[in-house]
Amino acid sequence: MADKGLSITPCNNAAIRQASRMLGQLYDDALAPSGLRATQHNLLNTIRVMDAPTLREMATALVMDLSALGHSLKPLVRHGLVAVTTDAQDRRAKRATLTKAGSKKLQETTRLWRQAQDRFDIAFGSGRAEELRESLASVSTDEFRQAFRDGRPLAKGRQWDRGL
Repeated sequence: MADKGLSITPCNNAAIRQASRMLGQLYDDALAPSGLRATQHNLLNTIRVMDAPTLREMATALVMDLSALGHSLKPLVRHGLVAVTTDAQDRRAKRATLTKAGSKKLQETTRLWRQAQDRFDIAFGSGRAEELRESLASVSTDEFRQAFRDGRPLAKGRQWDRGL
């Protein structure tokens, strides 16, 4: 009988989604004292790192549909953590910025997120965790998308398989 915690599917997509749901629950629990979910922390942090991105730029970076991003941002806007404004140079584009309250909330959630990251690294092993992040980052690239569609390996230098 298989361990209940182990994926019983040989499907890469199903295994990644299963792991994603588990980690999402763990990180949501860790961030719960802040009133935000891990996905909302990631949105705030992405806005900070990208420095007032357009919604399209942000959706592309997060590998999200533009309408899904808009839906995900609504509660953050409603609670005054994010402002969405028309771009000064291109009136068709919208930009996301952190409000003062959003920056303060990001500081709070970053402390909680860091604790969750540290616990993950302890439980999984910091080296394995770094390799996992690199592998998953590779899967999130346009180069991987094209290699998948073409049925070929990633080009040399982009293939991140370390024999895991």
